[in-house]
Amino acid sequence: MPRRPSIVPMASTEDICAAGRGATYRELFAVGEFRVLFGSFALLVAGDQVKMLALAALVHARTGSPGLSAAAYMLGFLPYIAGGTFLLSLADRIRPRALMIAGELLRAATCLLLAVPDFPVWAMLALVLGTGLFSPVFGAARTALLPELLPGDAFVLGRSVLTLTAAGAQVGGLALGGGVLAAAGPGGALVITAGLSAGAALVLRFGLGDIPARGKGAGGAVRETLRANRALLADARVRGLLLAQWLPVSFVTGAEAVFIPYLGGTAGLALAAASLGLALGNVAVGRLVSPRGRERLALPLAVAAGVPLLGFVLRPGLAGTVAIAVLAAAAGGSYSLGLQRRFVDVTPEPIRGQAFGLVSAGMMTGQAAGAALTGLAAELTAPHSAMALAGVAVILGSLVLRRSLRWDPAGPHGARE
Repeated sequence: MPRRPSIVPMASTEDICAAGRGATYRELFAVGEFRVLFGSFALLVAGDQVKMLALAALVHARTGSPGLSAAAYMLGFLPYIAGGTFLLSLADRIRPRALMIAGELLRAATCLLLAVPDFPVWAMLALVLGTGLFSPVFGAARTALLPELLPGDAFVLGRSVLTLTAAGAQVGGLALGGGVLAAAGPGGALVITAGLSAGAALVLRFGLGDIPARGKGAGGAVRETLRANRALLADARVRGLLLAQWLPVSFVTGAEAVFIPYLGGTAGLALAAASLGLALGNVAVGRLVSPRGRERLALPLAVAAGVPLLGFVLRPGLAGTVAIAVLAAAAGGSYSLGLQRRFVDVTPEPIRGQAFGLVSAGMMTGQAAGAALTGLAAELTAPHSAMALAGVAVILGSLVLRRSLRWDPAGPHGARE
């Protein structure tokens, strides 16, 4: 018999909701299987940073081309859109533990192949591109597992923790990658990353229950993915919540993409401030605000994410830009916490993995588009004007999507709380 996951032991979700309070970090990490997901996810994000840095270093060493080196670093992110469009149904049709273990083993095998001496550069790039198509599937399997491990409000806090982990592990992975590259060289760094992936696979194998797959689609993966994507986007409630999670944050990220031409060599401080703001917003809204309060704040926070960006019309210096970055990222990175429980409610369980994968794929696409549009605006006007216009886009987009962002007191959570 498959072992069902444990749930929050210190207080049931119903008790938490009845008391009008949110789950706590202590309750969250009391769930052993969440600790397994948390640890494996941190290794995944940090390992990917090391892998892509090592790949870029190898490509640069063999070709001497800065352009090819930069392209190699970004290559791991490009397949996300294609994988999210055509393969996401696998996240619901394969047992989640098996799928996540397969993802770790695939990453380990990829790193070992990349570390082979004299492996052709074109083959390296093709390998990263091909294996990257499955990254959104593995990520969707992990996210869709959270509501089963952490029902109700604990799920929202769990999502917040993974967001914080992603931001922290990306920064830590860059620092770790630089140190490992200096000590072991690109090939050695890739071998170490492969070992970490294999270790994560073992942790998942013995730390997670073998939960059954949710979906039982009869068609091929591509056909099922396209069918389910159409069904999700045809549902007005799902479509509205998807757009609400995609649009406002896309232009916040778009503004951050212009920090470098605006500030030059000091842009790294503003980008670090944005990461700090993301962390502060998630902790404040995820932990200190009640479940009902989060849902009420979704629309105000989405609008508030754009307001600081309007300050760029004054052409602030580094200190002002840092303050704007913290405020915009804090609101832009936390407003969607108030949408998470509603999103779980409106998505059919058999395709829940695909639904969460669609959120991630859409966010990556939207952020890339937001950065491109803001960059184009900077070319046509000036960097400070483009960032202010991004703020206007955040505010207008949030107001257009106000029906999806606004808390409904007659909804299931409003009625209960």
